[in-house]
Formats: sequence, structure tokens, C-alpha cells
Amino acid sequence: MKRIFDPVHHFIELGGAEARLLDAPVLQRMRRLRQLGLAYLAYPSAEHSRFSHALGALAMGTRVFDELVRHGRAFFAGDADVAYQRKLVRAALILHDIGHGPFSHACEDVLGIRHEDRTRALLEVPHMRAHLDELGVAADDVLGLILGSSENRYPVLGEIVSGPNLDADRMDYLLRDAYFTGVAGGRYDADQLVGSLRLFEMDGRAVMGIDRRGVVALESFVLARYMMFASVYFHHTTRIFERTLQQVLRELWPDPRKLDPIEEFLRWDDFRVLNDLRDAPSEAARALRERTLLYALAAEFNAEHDLHAYELCEAALRKRWGGAVWSDEQSQLLHRLPLQAAPGQRTVWVRTGSGGIVDARDASDLIAKLSGKAYWRKLFVERSRADVSQARALCREIVLAATGARSMPES
Repeated sequence: MKRIFDPVHHFIELGGAEARLLDAPVLQRMRRLRQLGLAYLAYPSAEHSRFSHALGALAMGTRVFDELVRHGRAFFAGDADVAYQRKLVRAALILHDIGHGPFSHACEDVLGIRHEDRTRALLEVPHMRAHLDELGVAADDVLGLILGSSENRYPVLGEIVSGPNLDADRMDYLLRDAYFTGVAGGRYDADQLVGSLRLFEMDGRAVMGIDRRGVVALESFVLARYMMFASVYFHHTTRIFERTLQQVLRELWPDPRKLDPIEEFLRWDDFRVLNDLRDAPSEAARALRERTLLYALAAEFNAEHDLHAYELCEAALRKRWGGAVWSDEQSQLLHRLPLQAAPGQRTVWVRTGSGGIVDARDASDLIAKLSGKAYWRKLFVERSRADVSQARALCREIVLAATGARSMPES
């Protein structure tokens, strides 16, 4: 047994085979990948790694699984089934981020290959297969959980590993990111939320949901996601440096296809990228080295559903400064706020006091108001090609005229 101390979850225990998996080079590489990419340029303490997050997801996912078993033993075939599923969910959570490249999503946009596809290739590597064999879990089962495959044999575990709302990945990264950025609003009542998780039978199959006593904790979780997206994940400084980084990565990798072989891909991490930028002469490389902002925020539209004012501002800026304008629409990203729910699909199941099972939007007015798609949109201008003060004043006037608002949020 190996014990690792974590500032968020305290002691995390691993079995011998799990500890040996953690020591594999593929896993150790995650120490050199920051969980929040370039957010440390806005929040100096946000230096934590995907390695520590993998351990945190393992800890949180294990708590979730054990709670579901404690209250829903009848949903499992027997002790052997419980033991296998527990090993399986722990393995998947340890491995769920191994396919990430340097600075995560900024890298994916340049290379054109999703980290989930890299994960598939990595689980085919012989020594990784050997580790899974030692753990006693099937590689295909692990991959199905990580990818959220509809053909996955363990749909409840799929919700824990890669579900749309209450997966252990989100449960850990909210707490961890809030801890290392110092954003108090990013914390939620994890103990009450996990303690309220239950298995329900819906249409002849098991699904994960919460007991009515967990509704307030779920609301705190939803609000924590909202606060972290608004304060950290979509912070304008982080977005500026991510765009700058993409310019640099295209310089470093003029032929992205050269990183397709998994062996070459694994040679790259955040540290190598930053080291290779040391002597790069481009303006973008110097900006990253010296923390120089090449863009300035002209206007932002937080959690907007109506695009009218945004489109008017964008059109006016482009008419004035053309290609010096950058419109940053977070709707293009994978994350949606605060609960993912396409039309006609559920968010989180909740068991009411009368024993009925309802959607969380029917159990909480707060969740009903916040769920669904809400996007952060920002308009930037290049400092070297546009007058920042004029750009901000132009947008402020447009928004005042379009919405009748008293003022715009200052940048």
C-alpha cells in the first residue's frame, strides 16, 4: 500500500499495482503538464499538474463509487462484481488525462488531434497493457469509461469517469483549481454532495442521481462551476496568452503531423515548449517569455444568450480596425455552463421526498435558471494596431444604446 498526501483530499491510498502504474513514464509525464495551462500567468499559484489532478480524481471517484455501493448494493451482481468495478473505475480515473499535450486544449487546436484519441493510442502501448493486466482490468473497459462510449458495459462508471455533469473529474478539478487560484467561490459542499449520491432504476437500467437532501449541495456545485468559469477558466488574461501560445506552437511545429507518432508526442510537455521558446525571436515568443499582453480586452459579454449587442460591437470594431480584432466565443469550447443539457436531455436525477425521480431543474429553481447553454464572449484588439481606449469607448456606447444599461463592466 502506498499513501500520498494531497492538500485537497489529504491521504490518498494506492495498491501496489496502482503505484507501479503511477510510476510509468506515461503517467510521470503528467507532472510536467499544468492542469490550468497558462492560467498561472493570471493566478501565480496555479502551478498544479495533471498528475496531482489524476490522483484527486482517483480519490473523489473512489468516494463516489463506495457511496453508491453502500446505498445500492442490489445494483451489483456480487462481491466479485463490486471488486472489479472498483478496480476499473480507479484505473480509468488515474489514466483519464494521459492523452493531453503541452498546455492541453491550446495544443489540440494546433495539432488537430483530440486528447481522447491520444489516450486510445497510449493504451495500446505494450507496457501500458502490461500494467492494466497486472491491475486485473480490461483495457477496452478502461478506454470505454474514459471516452464515454455508449457501448461501455458499465454506464454508471461511465458517469463517474466522464459523465456530463457529476463526474469525478469535475468534482476534483473544481476543488483543486479553487484551492490553487484562491477563488473561494469555486468551492462546494463535496461531503454532502457525495453523501447524497444514489443509484436509481430508470427504464430498466441503473443511473446515478442524488437524494433530495443533496439538492442544496448540488446547487453549490453548480454555482462553483459558474464562478470558476467566470473567474478563472475564461479569464481574459489567460485567453490572451492561450492565443499567443497557439501562434508560438505553430512556429515550433510547422508540420504538426510530425507529432502524430505517439513516441514523438510523448517527448513534448509544458517544460519542453517553454525551453524551446528561450531563444525564439518572434514577437509571440517574447510575449510569453516576458508576460507581455499582445491583445487588450475591448468588451466582454458574460453568460449572454442574446447576441445582438455583441454582434453590433464586433461589426463596429472590425469596420474600424479590421484584422486587428479578435472575437473570442467560448461556445466553441467543450465546456458549457453550468450543467450540460441539450434540449430534451436530462441534467441530474433527483429523488424527491415523495419517492419520485425528477430532473434537477424541477427540484431546484436555481438550477432551472442556470442550466443549459450560457456563453462567455469577449472582443479583443491588438495593442499594436488599434487604439484600446477608443475601442472600449466605442463598445461602451454601442452597449448603452442597444441595451439601455447604465454602464458596461470595466476590464
